[in-house]
Amino acid sequence: MRKMNKSDAPALTRNDGLVSHILNSRHDDPETELTITWVDIDPGARQVLHEHDPEQAYVILAGTGIMTVGDEERAVEAGDLVHIPANTEHGLENTGDRTLEYVSAATPAFPAAEVDEFYEQ
Repeated sequence: MRKMNKSDAPALTRNDGLVSHILNSRHDDPETELTITWVDIDPGARQVLHEHDPEQAYVILAGTGIMTVGDEERAVEAGDLVHIPANTEHGLENTGDRTLEYVSAATPAFPAAEVDEFYEQ
């Protein structure tokens, strides 16, 4: 069993209102097929639209926002799960007045080199 608490997880911020905490990755377990990240988005901040090979799911834990997946936009709130197909542009904007928190699970796991910057902070 591997256990990781958000407060102990390596964190990455790019001064854009997002803080990503890496909970599980190939950096710690080269055999894993999951990258799991807890992300905090400040009010008014927006995740840059991006895409990648792994399929992904976001589980909204707190706050409200607008999720973009491909050409669709939908309001999201705590309790929602959003599925993101592989190689589909996506991003999330915090439209509320409190921190939007979500956990992301991606499979297959991102290559270790892509998460190494979390450990260089």
